[in-house]
Amino acid sequence: MTTTTVHLQVGLLRKRLQFRTVFGWVMTGVVSLCTLLALAPVLAVLGFVLARGIRRLNLDLFTQLPPPPGWSGGGFGNALIGTLMVVLLGTVIAVPFGVLTAVYLSEFSNANAHQQQMARWVRLGVNVLAGVPAILAGVFAYGLLVATGILGYSAVAAGVALAVLMLPTVIRTADEALQLVPQEMRWASAGLGASHYDTVFRVVLPAALPSLLTGLLLAMARAMGESAALIFTALFSPFWPRSLLEPIATLSVLIYNYATVPYPAQQELAWAASFFLVLLILMASVVSRLVIRRHMQR
Repeated sequence: MTTTTVHLQVGLLRKRLQFRTVFGWVMTGVVSLCTLLALAPVLAVLGFVLARGIRRLNLDLFTQLPPPPGWSGGGFGNALIGTLMVVLLGTVIAVPFGVLTAVYLSEFSNANAHQQQMARWVRLGVNVLAGVPAILAGVFAYGLLVATGILGYSAVAAGVALAVLMLPTVIRTADEALQLVPQEMRWASAGLGASHYDTVFRVVLPAALPSLLTGLLLAMARAMGESAALIFTALFSPFWPRSLLEPIATLSVLIYNYATVPYPAQQELAWAASFFLVLLILMASVVSRLVIRRHMQR
């Protein structure tokens, strides 16, 4: 190989490296621009809600009732308590059904072909349920409990509607959490003489508990922001909650009702409730991510 040939090959190699470097810079810029465009709507919504809602943030918001039309001041204390009540009711209804369904799918559906086929249909049903709009869940609870006169507009009917919305998230996250438990733990439990039921409920479920709590937080965060399902079931009340069987105020319905009224005080209250609701959902999401990270590090 002559010296001239070596110089030509070195030059070609340098040009290729320069082209790859420039191409890498261009692609990094394109990806960064796409990331900013994807985040722009989220940042715009958060910034707008923060700017409009933080000005009314004070202690009275959490301790007082909404003001009558034309009056100033007031708060959304009744809606905050009502939101916590209906979300807790939905959690109490959804978690037992969701976790037991996930236990069946993960631990008891592999014995034979019939059970495996049943598990596939159950997972398909869960996926379909996850895509059901919130307003349909509200109409379902309304037709089942309100229109028939079994309960009427109440916190319990709202809890049932939210449970329908929370169920797919609970089942999916619980199913994935149980499948992530190492198989060696099941073998070790069986080797010590434990039955299948003891292994599932005393070894596998406790090991998957952090991930189960993460899924529960995500489901609760989604339920807090739903309004369509609550309009058909909880309705609204300007007073403090007195019973689980009466109409009850919630933050999402308060925002829906007060955002379009012609009274500035109630519009400001709707913006403050929007800001606080976003803050609650953001906190639930951050806590769930921290739990996942800590669990993965272990």
